[in-house]
Amino acid sequence: MHNVKNISQKKSFHIIFFLFSFLFIILIISCNTQSAAESRLAPPRSVKDLRIDDIGRYVGEDPAMAIHLLEVYEIIYGPGSVFPDGPEVRIMLQHLREEAEANLMSARIRAVEEERWAEAASLARSLSSLGINVESAGEEPDIVLNHARVLLSQGDNVSAFLAAAQAHELRPLGYHDALLFLERAVEINQRRSAVFFLDAIEAISGNPGVPERLSTYARGRDTASDMIKGVATVLVDRGLRVERGRGIPDRVLGSAFFIDASGLLITNYHVISSEVDPSFRGNSRLYIRMGDNTSHRIPARVIGWDKTLDLALIKTEITPEYVFSIIDWAVPEVSETIYAIGSPVGLERTVTQGIVSALGRRPRGLLQIGDVIQIDAAVNVGNSGGPVVDMDGRLVGVVFAGIQLYEGLNFAIPAARLAAALPAMMAGGRAERPWLGLSLAESSEGVEIIYVAPSTPAADQQIPEGSIIRSINGETARGLQGMLIPALQDMLFPLSPGELIILEIADPQENIVEYTIRLAGRPELPMAEAARRDTRERMAVPLYGLVLSPRASGGLFSPTYQVRRVIRGSIADEAGFSENDPVSIRNFRVYERDGYTLLEINATMRRMGFIQTSMSLPALLDTPDTL
Repeated sequence: MHNVKNISQKKSFHIIFFLFSFLFIILIISCNTQSAAESRLAPPRSVKDLRIDDIGRYVGEDPAMAIHLLEVYEIIYGPGSVFPDGPEVRIMLQHLREEAEANLMSARIRAVEEERWAEAASLARSLSSLGINVESAGEEPDIVLNHARVLLSQGDNVSAFLAAAQAHELRPLGYHDALLFLERAVEINQRRSAVFFLDAIEAISGNPGVPERLSTYARGRDTASDMIKGVATVLVDRGLRVERGRGIPDRVLGSAFFIDASGLLITNYHVISSEVDPSFRGNSRLYIRMGDNTSHRIPARVIGWDKTLDLALIKTEITPEYVFSIIDWAVPEVSETIYAIGSPVGLERTVTQGIVSALGRRPRGLLQIGDVIQIDAAVNVGNSGGPVVDMDGRLVGVVFAGIQLYEGLNFAIPAARLAAALPAMMAGGRAERPWLGLSLAESSEGVEIIYVAPSTPAADQQIPEGSIIRSINGETARGLQGMLIPALQDMLFPLSPGELIILEIADPQENIVEYTIRLAGRPELPMAEAARRDTRERMAVPLYGLVLSPRASGGLFSPTYQVRRVIRGSIADEAGFSENDPVSIRNFRVYERDGYTLLEINATMRRMGFIQTSMSLPALLDTPDTL
């Protein structure tokens, strides 16, 4: 009996011990899970092993990069950091900075002497952002104007006019320069370009006037019948595709319009993408056609393209009867009458009339940068790449998208962005755009940095998330509500990767901080690299607009969160999420080849009566709210 009692006591002890052990393990798991939740929301810190010798090597090779790294070094080791340097190191760093700035100045002077005008202008902008006086070697307007004169003498009219227009924007053209370009515009029968330079002359106080033949031509009018002659049908023959064992002709149809008498045309990137996309497997041949479907196919080739704006520059060896001006473009008013010219479903030389339905549209999935014009002129498959003009014949935009299920809901790329994109496309190949690595949201305080992508210039400088952008190179973004992000993108757009800028922010503590940053090249899919390197919880912010925080009572075996904030107008906002909703992420898949991600999530949604639900949310990797 005594033995039975002992055995019973031992069993009770083992059971109690087991229960306490089990509870202890659960507590440890819960604490670890909560700790994991917090760590997965923390931004990755890639502290670089920066050595002064390494920075010194860049001083001669790439002085802009040296200055960028000096700024990073200052953040890690400068005054106020965890491991500040001594005074002798500070003196050495100052000498490196002075040498890098001197090398930037020398590189710019050499570029001017060797007439590498685009590079000289880029270096001038970097020096100007640093506050360095560059008058001794000519200011940027002088560099750009000299470039325009050289291009005009070489017969490159479209590039010359673009450079002259840029110089005029920086500083109004003088009489003799404006007259020089006016004479060339009349000589090559570009009426709208002639108008631009005539207006520049007439704005000069006390100008001696222009010859009557020049003013008479410029004040003339091009008809729709004239403009039709400058529009071509684009055909891309991709051979055959096999469906259900049958070969079906694979052809892409679009439109294009001439911008120079040498045979240069503008169209959409998506029309000619198979010509330049290395992932395309198959044959691709590009042609244009100037008449109906009985006309000859004329071979063409791609010169340059800008995927971020869905634009491409192509060339064919014919002399067009009409050329559109890309400097005398118009910013239309809502309800203004416009015409779209193109080849809908292959019906060449079709003109449709409509109005500008809205400006400043930013539909998700259309363009990575900027905003678009909404028009109601009838456009169909085949209109892509065709011009949109106003009643005076000024270029308004380029047709690039329509929503087939909704009649009259069509979009055009603004002509101003075409003019800004063209110089990079003229250089040939893929147009590179600048990149900081920021994901943005507009709030009542301005443009907020909601996410900093890893391994980007902004991540190097450890720019804090939650900051408000105040200015870029001293210029404040201005625009209507909902248009501040495109305004910031427009400020960066003309700049080149490798340039230095000054980014001024107000950090979360409302301190005003300036960062000197070297711009990188913008990836084709801005969030693809981040999606590979960062946690799925953090990627919920730039892709889905879902800002999370760890729950006070975390999940047992997986971290759980609550919604701290929902970005207005985001995918999460449209899906019905609200603050304090409990959520857990089941999976996050990245389909980089197809350009999208899929977030699988469980949530208890207050706006739906606290219903518990599971959903899969798709998001594009080329989100437009990035800088």
